Amino acid sequence: MADPASYRPRTGEIPTTPGVYRFRDPHGRVIYVGKAKNLRSRLNSYFANPAGLLPKTHAMVHAASSVEWTVVASELESLQLEYTWIKEFKPRFNVVFRDDKSYPYLAVTMGEKLPRVQVLRGERRKGTRYFGPYTAGAIRETMDTLLRVFPVRSCSPGVLKRAQASGRPCLLGYIDKCSAPCVGRVTPEEHRQLAEDFCAFMGGEAGRFIRRLEKEMSDAVAGLDYERAARVRDDIAALRKVFERNAVVLSEDTEADVFALHEDDLEASVQVFHVRGGRIRGQRGWVVEKVEDVTTPELIEHLLQQVYGEDGEYQERIPREVLVPETPANHAELIEWLGGLRGAKVDVRVPQRGDKAALMSTVRENAEQALKLHKVRRAGDITVRSQALQELQEALELPVPLLRIECFDISHVQGTNVVASMVVVEDGLPKKADYRKFSITGDAARDDTAAMHDVLTRRFRHYLQDKAAQPPKSGEIQSGEIPSGAGEEPSDDPTAPAAKAKFAYPPNLVVVDGGQPQVNAAARALAGLGIDDVYVVGLAKRLEEVWLPDSDFPVILPRTSQGLYLLQRIRDEAHRFAITFHRQKRGKAMTVSALDGVPGLGEAKRKALLAHFGSLKKIKAASVAELTGAKGIGPALAEAVSRHLGEAAERDGAAVAVNMTTGEILES
Repeated sequence: MADPASYRPRTGEIPTTPGVYRFRDPHGRVIYVGKAKNLRSRLNSYFANPAGLLPKTHAMVHAASSVEWTVVASELESLQLEYTWIKEFKPRFNVVFRDDKSYPYLAVTMGEKLPRVQVLRGERRKGTRYFGPYTAGAIRETMDTLLRVFPVRSCSPGVLKRAQASGRPCLLGYIDKCSAPCVGRVTPEEHRQLAEDFCAFMGGEAGRFIRRLEKEMSDAVAGLDYERAARVRDDIAALRKVFERNAVVLSEDTEADVFALHEDDLEASVQVFHVRGGRIRGQRGWVVEKVEDVTTPELIEHLLQQVYGEDGEYQERIPREVLVPETPANHAELIEWLGGLRGAKVDVRVPQRGDKAALMSTVRENAEQALKLHKVRRAGDITVRSQALQELQEALELPVPLLRIECFDISHVQGTNVVASMVVVEDGLPKKADYRKFSITGDAARDDTAAMHDVLTRRFRHYLQDKAAQPPKSGEIQSGEIPSGAGEEPSDDPTAPAAKAKFAYPPNLVVVDGGQPQVNAAARALAGLGIDDVYVVGLAKRLEEVWLPDSDFPVILPRTSQGLYLLQRIRDEAHRFAITFHRQKRGKAMTVSALDGVPGLGEAKRKALLAHFGSLKKIKAASVAELTGAKGIGPALAEAVSRHLGEAAERDGAAVAVNMTTGEILES
């Protein structure tokens, strides 16, 4: 851990203007981003008495090794820059709101030629309109009901292509749950209008469509078309069923998001009800770990920044009113920022009395229940993970906590298609975005130890290259320099996105699948690169022994040890990942042709040869002059094909045939 005094900037160097500051760790990672109206006053508070800081702030300043800042013109700019940097760097000591569950949304892909209605979770896509969130059962029922009135396409791209190729719609087209634009029952323009009507209904314009259908039913009755009148009557009943599912809680012209939170010293739970047209259209929740020392107003400010700033995820749905339990920090700047995103005025306020205050109370009760449920679900999980990491650190006598562990495994079949995998665990949880896979060829593929040495060398060579590519410390804003702005290179701008590294920061512990030979090979690879702050162990499968480099005896962990269970889970995940990649590579290697490897013979010309001669056997029997009869095959290429096939025949003739069961040589 670093001493804060070792990187404390001089007081006179820190400006007294508004700005945004970043703390970095020894690896150059941004671990905290903050803003201040007075940079000098805020930064001095971190260094004046580090021992008197609250525990989490104390941990942050001791984990950091440098601090830098950027001066801005106003508090609004500091709000925007702080959000941009938190989103870019994802600092570990900043508050980050994460969904306590994955909510489904009703989505309409308006960016496609033939829009599609579907249920989506996860990251949002451009050109798609979202409605919700809903519970899983309600969203399916709503979608099924509305497709009766607005028969928009809901099939997958594969089903759509098959229907277009065959000229027959899918089942939904036959039961009138789809207007079947795939076979021309409606034009793309008519289908898009159906999708627009679907979105308008979901957006709160239900009354307009119900009135229109009621008029159509009256006209049908007047024209004695009772069958059509009955169908329209059923459509009206379906729309009313969806429309009336949500109870009216506020006046019908109310558009508001109602936020409430419940917190303790360690975590906070946030719930929001989305009210549109006076009805609750959706609900969403987050649980956040309070890794920084924040007040409730600051917590609400961070919440609104993240909820409404996610690449326009909510920008088209920012309501006129945002109701919160307490006035957020930087209230005026936050209102100005949200108004800029919405393109119209946004009122952020605390309801004092009436229906809105009563609804806020209901939302607060939901937040309280959500936090209780979260703690019940996570208590055992957090305890077990912490216990496993602590047991492992103590058993291996490591001086650093195991925040990040990487495990490597080699996979092959009798030395062919050799591959390796790297899986990553952070805080005891897998981080799949950092998984990597390697293909191994040449001398490195001769045995497992050589392969392990090659993989570790490649992985940490990339790390050293990425580290060397970072701008030097002298180029960082360590002493309060104000960036000069437009005339400089992009790399000199502290707000410019950093180039994405091939690998993340190095692990505290490397685990290899194997015993003493594999561990020693991994240790030699790290030593050869000059890396001495990454520890290496191996887990042997037979007796689940833990091997250390240059040790004659393994470390034996108890069979009931949580640390051993963690190592086994990591090892098994690395094995699974390596096997999957090996099977993919082996499958590709098995689908080869005798024409592969002919210089200048690509896919199109191979197909031309086979189409002209009909089979590979006839191609082998053809002369050079006959080969030139195929489309695109000239004399030089025909000569190359003939020579390649002749050499392949000689190799096959020289090979021996062996009975794989008995080992008997059948012919030579």
